[in-house]
Amino acid sequence: MDVMTNISLKQYTTMKLGGETRYMATADSASDVVSLYRNARKENLPIFVLGGGSNVITHDEVFEGIVLLNKIKGFEVISETDETTDVKIGAGEVWDEVVEKAIELGLQGVEAMSGIPGTAGAAPVQNVGAYGQEIADTLISLEAYDSKTDTIVTISADECDFSYRNSIFRDKEKGRYCILNITLRLNKAEPKPPYYASLQKYIDENDIREVNLSVIRVAVLNIRSEKLPDPAELPSAGSFFKNALVEKWKLEELQKEYSDIPNYAMSDGRYKIPTGWLIDKAGLRGYRSHGMRVYEKNALVLVNDSATGYDDLAAIREEIVQIVFDKFGIKIEQEPLELSQQ
Repeated sequence: MDVMTNISLKQYTTMKLGGETRYMATADSASDVVSLYRNARKENLPIFVLGGGSNVITHDEVFEGIVLLNKIKGFEVISETDETTDVKIGAGEVWDEVVEKAIELGLQGVEAMSGIPGTAGAAPVQNVGAYGQEIADTLISLEAYDSKTDTIVTISADECDFSYRNSIFRDKEKGRYCILNITLRLNKAEPKPPYYASLQKYIDENDIREVNLSVIRVAVLNIRSEKLPDPAELPSAGSFFKNALVEKWKLEELQKEYSDIPNYAMSDGRYKIPTGWLIDKAGLRGYRSHGMRVYEKNALVLVNDSATGYDDLAAIREEIVQIVFDKFGIKIEQEPLELSQQ
């Protein structure tokens, strides 16, 4: 296992901002992960686990620790019944390739998450989801290295404490675990309506009469290509803000002034309001500041046109948060994780 020194993080994150890491190492196996953590403990060095870099923002100062690139591979059917198939997936697998393989096997449950960037191991961290599906719907368990106990542990889906774009891995146990693999339980049945509103709209507009897994994948990829920039051409971190969650009284208050406000009921009694709608209504679509831009096709996305550092990103973020709060009384939150010395 090679350890590199003084590596620029711009080339490892899709926002193309940030400074260097003192050390960087690639882990291809669980034993690599264990060795790396044990050596880091001896040297009193912090570790940050990085997958595809599509949901991480890096600060400008040097990270005086080790960035671990998780490249653990694997896609294995471990059990099945007449209705379901359990698949064990290495944390370093590219998520969209996982979705593609599942569809090739005729397995349903992740097809609406086609095109989400990043790795399989990153999916449970923020409970990724799109178009009516999220990883919490299919994940049974995962294996992870526990840096607190220096052991490899199995964590059930219930123990992940999933909520909207959140889990123990980015909340109360942030930094404790390095995910090694995930196990999903996928269905053998074909998808059935009702479909997510924007997905159904695509099906209707394109007069699609027969819907199957491949059709949904193509639809989702086409929808995403219209809404999200290619980070290879326009540096970004995808959806930069989480959708807002509000109590019923707050939604009713907003509906008095904005009768057309889109909203979706959540299982906990709150309502999800698309933050892109809030930013757009606040007049910020296409807004430019500090070398950053609110993407014209999707107000949830921030594009790096010419920003030179983290402070530029932080400045436009705070401007957007304040403007939306002043207009709607809702404090929106950043979705990407941050890599900093703290």
